Amino acid sequence: MPLVVRLRSAVCLLGRFPALAGVDLDVAPGETVLLSGGNGAGKTTLLRMVAGLLPLHQGEGEVLGTDLTRDRRSHRRRIGFVGQETFCYDDLTVRENLRFATRAAGGNTASADAALEGLELGRLADVRHGRLSTGQRRRLALAISFAREPELFLLDEPHAGLDAPGRAYLDAALARASGEGRSVLIASHELELVRPVVTREVVLTNGQAHGAIEDPPSPPPVSPADKALEPTP
Repeated sequence: MPLVVRLRSAVCLLGRFPALAGVDLDVAPGETVLLSGGNGAGKTTLLRMVAGLLPLHQGEGEVLGTDLTRDRRSHRRRIGFVGQETFCYDDLTVRENLRFATRAAGGNTASADAALEGLELGRLADVRHGRLSTGQRRRLALAISFAREPELFLLDEPHAGLDAPGRAYLDAALARASGEGRSVLIASHELELVRPVVTREVVLTNGQAHGAIEDPPSPPPVSPADKALEPTP
């Protein structure tokens, strides 16, 4: 089955600084991968590069079959990116932003309304985005991402600003996404919250990844009985 994300020796520069300095990374369909590491390790840069918001300067990069060295835009409708900015319209209400973004991605109002209630945004449904707090904006961004049902979720510190019910909804939504074959890439410092819901952890250090490509399974050992049946050279 084709990989959802495939990076080889990927380099991404912020100015002249290599925020990613030769990263290898594979993400398979249905896999939920945690990106951990200290501040400045390259977690957010990696997410933004995979989303097509930052260029791949060197190396190879393929996301959902799109070659990032040739095209950074055509796969964006198929991903759900939640970062520091919500990309919502300040003059639209929470409900209007959620329904607009969901319809633009080919979704329906039922999934938008379910996400609205799941992340406890019902009481804020008629509040304009420009009047929301930082935590409320993050909840709206998460609601939009899940309502759109993308093939790949890219989540930067998704638990930040959520209360216990919001975190429970997020964890349930992540489990459901994985069960449906959708992939998730999470950058987080809240490791105790994220580790129970992921299938693998990748540690970033100084712009490089460790544990990013799983080793192929070893062949099963040959039993004495099977060995006796092998032809003699």
